[in-house]
Amino acid sequence: MSLRPARPRRAGTRDDRPAGRGSTRGKGTRRSLRPLTPARAGGLLGMLAAGLLLRLVTSSTAFALDHVDQPSLQWTAAEAIASSVQVPTGANVFEIEVGPIERRIAALPGIASARVSVALPATLVVSVVEREAILAWRVGDTVYLVDRDGVLFAATDAPGADAAALPIVVDARVASPFTLAVGTTLDPVDFDVATRLAALTPAQIGSTATRLEVRITDTDGFLIRGYPTTWAAVFGFYSPSLRSTDIIPGQVQLLKSLLADREAAVDRIILADPRNGTYTLIATPKPTKKP
Repeated sequence: MSLRPARPRRAGTRDDRPAGRGSTRGKGTRRSLRPLTPARAGGLLGMLAAGLLLRLVTSSTAFALDHVDQPSLQWTAAEAIASSVQVPTGANVFEIEVGPIERRIAALPGIASARVSVALPATLVVSVVEREAILAWRVGDTVYLVDRDGVLFAATDAPGADAAALPIVVDARVASPFTLAVGTTLDPVDFDVATRLAALTPAQIGSTATRLEVRITDTDGFLIRGYPTTWAAVFGFYSPSLRSTDIIPGQVQLLKSLLADREAAVDRIILADPRNGTYTLIATPKPTKKP
């Protein structure tokens, strides 16, 4: 049998390839390190400087809180604002979270909104917007201030309400001392009626009275008294479904017509609706008979 000569192995076959990238041949292969460029060096130095600066400002006594700057308010006591801050003197101003402070101050009944900021090196600045009083609501000896949302946000006295030139509503209902307090909100219907009636002036109803007083009672609902005259006009009770406040302008016009030419003699007026009203006259004493 003849034997064929073996083919010579070609150069560059698999077994002759040099170990290169990705080759598993040979252990202990060393990776090349990236050169430290100026940009990378600058970044590292910046991180180190920021860390050192943060450590400096959070540990330095130069930034320890020593003053709270807060405004002087008309209806909210300064002590109430100070107690809502709740940040001790000496606290580092860079560690103070202003968000919770703003929420605590805004939660006070007399505050509409609050903003707190840090003024370097060591001051906390409190800025607030106080609620605006448009009405005074008197219950017994207590006078509550009412804002445009019907919120009873502060308590004062009658002279304080007079000094603020606020119209006063006298609430003589039995339950009011137990249901109304600072922070509560008036019933929307009551608030609507009160603001409409309290805005009236004697001239608008053709009265010679120097002032008008709005009252609420359990028996009559809303009524207006004229002073120093003696008459009282009963507007009654209201509800969204049974007796809407939309009839009030008509009742006011009816009151004006009933007072015309007879105000001095009128004692009590009942305004059932914009078209129907009754009145009674002041009782005159009967002449005594001579013996």
